Amino acid sequence: MNNIGKIKNYNISKNIINLIFEKGTGFLQIINENIIRVYCDPKNEGSHSKAIEKIFDDFNDFTSKQKDGKIIIKTKNITAIVESDFYVDFFDQNGKSIVKDYRKPLAQTEQLRQEQAEILIGEGHSVQDSNTQELYIAKELEPYECFYGLGDKTGFLNKRHYDYIMWNTDDPSPQVDSYRALYKSIPFYISLKKDTVYGIFFDNTFKTYFDMGKNSDEYCMFGANNGAIDYYFIYGKNMKDIIGGYTLLTGTTPLPQLWTLGYQQSRWGYIDEKDIGYIADSMREHKIPCDVIHMDIDYMDGYRVFTWDKERHPNPKEELEKLAKQGIKIVTIIDPGIKKDKGYSIYDEGLKNRYFATDKDGVTYVNAVWPGDSVYPDFGNSDVRKWWGKNHKALLDMGVQGIWNDMNEPASFNGPLPDDVVFRDEDRYTTHKEIHNVYGHNMAKATYEYLKEETGKRPFVITRACYSGSQKYSTAWTGDNHSIWAHLQMAIPQLCNLGLSGMSFVGTDVGGFSYDPTPELMARWVQVGCFSPLFRNHSALGTKYQEPWKFKKEIIDIYRKYVNLRYSLLPYIYDLFYIGEKTGLPVIRAMVLEYENDINAQNCNDQFMLGENILVSPVVMQGATHKTVYLPEGNWYDFWTNEKITGNKHFTYRAPLDVCPIFVKEGTILPMYEQMEYVGEKALDTLILNIYGNTAKYTHYQDNYTDFNYRNGEYNIYDFKYEHNSFVYTVKHNGYENKYKKFIVCNKSKTHENCEIIII
Repeated sequence: MNNIGKIKNYNISKNIINLIFEKGTGFLQIINENIIRVYCDPKNEGSHSKAIEKIFDDFNDFTSKQKDGKIIIKTKNITAIVESDFYVDFFDQNGKSIVKDYRKPLAQTEQLRQEQAEILIGEGHSVQDSNTQELYIAKELEPYECFYGLGDKTGFLNKRHYDYIMWNTDDPSPQVDSYRALYKSIPFYISLKKDTVYGIFFDNTFKTYFDMGKNSDEYCMFGANNGAIDYYFIYGKNMKDIIGGYTLLTGTTPLPQLWTLGYQQSRWGYIDEKDIGYIADSMREHKIPCDVIHMDIDYMDGYRVFTWDKERHPNPKEELEKLAKQGIKIVTIIDPGIKKDKGYSIYDEGLKNRYFATDKDGVTYVNAVWPGDSVYPDFGNSDVRKWWGKNHKALLDMGVQGIWNDMNEPASFNGPLPDDVVFRDEDRYTTHKEIHNVYGHNMAKATYEYLKEETGKRPFVITRACYSGSQKYSTAWTGDNHSIWAHLQMAIPQLCNLGLSGMSFVGTDVGGFSYDPTPELMARWVQVGCFSPLFRNHSALGTKYQEPWKFKKEIIDIYRKYVNLRYSLLPYIYDLFYIGEKTGLPVIRAMVLEYENDINAQNCNDQFMLGENILVSPVVMQGATHKTVYLPEGNWYDFWTNEKITGNKHFTYRAPLDVCPIFVKEGTILPMYEQMEYVGEKALDTLILNIYGNTAKYTHYQDNYTDFNYRNGEYNIYDFKYEHNSFVYTVKHNGYENKYKKFIVCNKSKTHENCEIIII
C-alpha cells in the first residue's frame, strides 16, 4: 500500500484495530463477521464518507494477535493478516485464500502511456486521462476471475480487462466501450472466482481509478490522487451476500410509490401547456397506459429554476389539476445552475446567505449552463440543502408530483469547474476535486429529504449524477444515450451493473435521447423498457418525435402490448422493490446474480432476469427475427405459449418484431393486475395468480403504495401455495385493511388454461 515499514505495535478501540508502523499508521475496522474496513491516510485529510451514514462501532466478536511481525484478525467467517507496508490478505474460515495484496512491482504500461501522451499532446492530439494515482491498492488476480458492478460504465457486463475512472462526466457524444468515465461514480465491484466471491467498496470521492486486469493478468488495482485509502472488503457465500453487505453500508432503495413504476413519457421539446395536453390526450386516445409526463427545461421562465413561463403555462395549478383528472402526474426538471440575475429571488437569497460555491478568493464562482451565466449551490452545506429543498414548495403547490435532477455532475458550458473552486463539506471547507463526484448525490439528498418532510409521501426524485449511497434518495437513468442499436445492446449490461452496484431503480431513455430511432429499433427498445424499473421514453430537441403514435400502426400496437404487459406485472415488480429494500437485491438482475456458477451466465450480455422468476431475452440486433436463448438449469415455461422447456441449453427462438422471448421458472406463482390506463384508475382489489408447474409457491406484499406507514407495520403479507390442483393461501394483516376481494388463479402449466375465481 505504502512504504511505511514494519509493524511496531497495535491497539484496539471498540471494533477498530489501530496499527502503528515505522513510518505511518492505519487501522482495520471490523464491521461484522463478513466486512472489514481498511484505512490509511498518509496525507491526514480524514474520512468524510457521503455514502455511509450509519455508525458501525458495536461489533466485538473477533480476535487479534501479533505473530512473526504480522497482525492476525479473525471473525467467524474471515481472517485478515496484516504485514509490513500495510499489505492485507484475506482468507476464509478454513484458511483458504480469498484475495491477497499484490506485492511485486506494477507493470510499466502506465508510465509508458504517460510519456507517450505527453508527445501526443505536444502534437495537438487529445488523449485519455492516464492512471497516475499516488495512492493505490493492487490485488492478485486469478485466470478466470470476473468483475461486476462499477455503476453505469459502458461496455459489457464482465469488466475484466477494462479500466475506468470515477469522475462524473457529462459527455453527450455516442458512448462506446472505450469510455472510462460517465455520469455516475460508484466505486464498488464484485469479484467472482471459480470457488469464492468478494466485494470491494473504495470510499473515496476524489477522482479514482480502477484497473480490472487491463495492464496485467497478475493484478487488479484501484487508487486515487487524493484522499485516503479507505476501502471495505466484503465477503459472502455468493454474489447476493456481497450486495447485501454493500447495501448494509450504503443503504437500500426504499419502496417507491406505485405510480412511479408506470409508463412515463418525456421529451426535451414539449414547449407549452398545449403540447403537454396533446400528449396526455393522445395517450388516452391510443389506449396506451401512462402515469407520468415530464416537463423539461422549457417550462421555466428563462431557465430559472423554480419558476414557470407564464406565457407557456399561464395557470400551472389549473393545468396540472386537469391532467390529474386524466390520471397524469407531472414531473419537472430542476438543474443546479442558478441564473446570475439580480431581482431573481433564488439568486438574491443565495447570494445574500453565501449559499453558492466560490473561487479560492471567496468570490462567487460563475460558469454557464442553460440560463447563461450561472452560479452553483453548495449542497455540501446542510443549510443550503434545507434552503434548496424548501424552494420546491413552489412546484408542489402547483401539483408537481416528482422532481427530475439533471446537469448535476455538475455540468458546465464554459469548461469544467476548476479543481480549486471552494465548496463546503458540512462544517469544513474543501474543493471541487473532492466534492465533484458527490455533488449530484447531495442535490438528490436535499430534494428527497424535503419532499418526504413536506408531503409525507415516498419522494420520486430522478438523478443523472450520483455516488455510492444515492440509491437511498433517488432513482436514476443512464443519461444522454443515442437512438442506435449499440446503445440498446448496451442498456442491458448497464442496467444490470447498476443493479449490482446497489442502484435498483434505474432505466434508460427508451428509444434513445439523441438521433432518430427506426421503427424497428423503437419496437425492440420498448421490449427492454417494459422490464426496466424506470420506464421512460425521452428524446432530444431537434430529433424525430418518438411518441408511440408517431409510428405506423404495427409499432403502436407493439408499443401498447408491452406497456400493457408492464402494468400487468406491477404487483410482481412492486414485490421485488419490497425485497430490495430489505436485502439490497436489484429488480432487474444480471443472469450471473441468479446463476453465478453457470459459466454461460457469467458473460451473458443480451438477456437478464426480472427478479428470480422471469427470464427475458430481448432481440437487440437489427433485422433479427430469431434469438439464440440460453435457459439455465431447471424447467421453464414460455410466457407466450406456456410450452414447457428443459433448461441448461441454448436454442433458437422465433421472435418476429412483436415478440420478446420471455420465460417463467417452473414453481412460480406470478401475480398480475388486470389492465388499467394508469395507477389509481381502479381499485386494485383483484389479483391474478398464474401458476407454472404442478407445485409452486410465492410470497406477495401489499400496502397503500404511497406513504411510509409500511415502516410502522401497515402492510399485508400473502403466502400462496399450489400443489396438485390445490390452491391455498394465508395472509398476515399488519394494520393494513384494504385486502383483495378476488383471486383469479390460472394454471399455465396445463395445455388449456384453467382458471379458478376465488372470492375472498
